[in-house]
Amino acid sequence: MAANRFCLWNIAIARMCGGFVWEWCDHAIAHGQAENGKTKYYYGGDHGETIHDGNFCMDGLVYPDRTPHTGLLEYKNVYRPVRVVSYDEKTGRLVLHNYMDFDDISDYADILYEITVDGLCVQKGVLDEVSIAPHSDGVMTLKLDIPQSGKVYLKLRYQLKKELPLLPAKHELGFDEVLLANVDGRNQTAVKWLAEAEEKNEISVSETDTEITLKASDFTYAISKRTGLFTKLQYAGRDYLNHPMELNIWRAPTDEAYTRAYKVETIQNQYGVIVMSHVGVVAPTVQKILDVELVWKVESSGRITASMEVSKDAEFPELPRFGVRVFFNKNLSEASYYGMGPQESYRDKHRAASHGLYRSAVKDLHEDYIMPQENGSHFDCDYVELYNGRYGIAAVSETPFSFQASNYTQEMLAQAKHNYELEESDSTVLCIDY
Repeated sequence: MAANRFCLWNIAIARMCGGFVWEWCDHAIAHGQAENGKTKYYYGGDHGETIHDGNFCMDGLVYPDRTPHTGLLEYKNVYRPVRVVSYDEKTGRLVLHNYMDFDDISDYADILYEITVDGLCVQKGVLDEVSIAPHSDGVMTLKLDIPQSGKVYLKLRYQLKKELPLLPAKHELGFDEVLLANVDGRNQTAVKWLAEAEEKNEISVSETDTEITLKASDFTYAISKRTGLFTKLQYAGRDYLNHPMELNIWRAPTDEAYTRAYKVETIQNQYGVIVMSHVGVVAPTVQKILDVELVWKVESSGRITASMEVSKDAEFPELPRFGVRVFFNKNLSEASYYGMGPQESYRDKHRAASHGLYRSAVKDLHEDYIMPQENGSHFDCDYVELYNGRYGIAAVSETPFSFQASNYTQEMLAQAKHNYELEESDSTVLCIDY
C-alpha cells in the first residue's frame, strides 16, 4: 500500500498531478455509547498503543458510520458535471461547459434554475434542453426579470436525468450560483436594520475607576475600562450577557491572547454616547499582537455600532480570525442568518454552500467531529439573529462577515479529545468575524 501511494505522488514526470483525496473514512473503532448517548469512538492511542499518529487516521470524507463530512459535500460540488462559464444579464446569453468524458449533457442531466432575492425564491423553472458535447461549451438563452433591489442570485441546479445503478433519477449532481447586478444590490433586511433608528431616550453616563455605565429607559449597558469591551447588556429588563465580551483572534485548539485597554474616553451628544478606546491584544510571552482603535456608538434606541481600526505586528503570523466573542444568555437558542449555508462554510471552504436565508437551532450549527475542533462557521453573511420565542438580538454589517454560534467555547473544543466528552457551556457563544 505504501508503495502504491509513493508511485501515485510521483506520476509528475510528464505532467503535474495533484488534488488527490487521501482517505475515504475516519478510521476509528466504536466502543458502545457514552452516558450522553453519543457513540464512543477510539483512535490514536485510545487502545493503549504507544506508536500512533494521533488523529491523523481521522481525516476521511465520511465518519466511521459513513455519515458524510462537510468535506464530502465540498468534493461533490467541485466535481459537478456542468459549470457556468459566463452569463450576460442584458442578452440572457448563458454559456455552460460539459465536464463529462462521454455523455452529452442533454442525455445526462436536467438543468433547473431559481432566482432568489435576499434568500427568498421569486422565480424558478427548467432550462430548455441543449446539446453540449463532452468537454465542450454550449450556449443557451435565459432571459430573466431581475428585481431592482435586494441581493439577487441565479442558482443553477444539475439533476440526473435517468436512473443509474447507484443513483436514482433526479439525484442532484451539483450547482452553480451567479450574483446578479441591479440598481440596489444590498440585502434589504440589513438595510432596514442599518437605517438610523428613531431617537427616543436620554442616556445617562456614570463612571467608576473600572467601568462606564450607560442607562436609558429601555437599557443598561456597561463597558470595562480594562478591556474597552462590554461587560453588561441589559435590555427591557433582560440580561443578555453571561460573561464579558472578548476580542477574538484564535480558533480551537489555541486561545492565548487577552485584551488590554490603554485609554478609554466617553463623548455624549444628541445622538447618543460614543466610547473610544485604545486597546491592545496581547499574550503573556510575546510582543503585542494587535493595536486597536475601538469606537462604540450607543444610540438612545439601544442600538450599538462598532468601528475598529486594527494594525498587526508585522512579525506576528497571519491571524486565524479577527472579531468579537460574545457570551449570550443560553435562552437565545435559535439562529437565523443570511449568508452561505446550510452546512458550515469558511473563506476557503464554501464550494458546497450557497447564499440563502437559513434558520437553525444553535445546537444544530455544531459539526460534531469525533476529535472536537474548529467548526460551524458561516461565511459571507449580511446579518445573523439569535432569538427564542419572545426576544432576540441581531448583528448586521454593511460589509459581509462570518459568524459562529455554538453551545461550546473554543477552550472546550481544545481540551476534549473525543466528542462524547464535550459538555455544553452556560452560554450561547457568538463569534462575529471580519
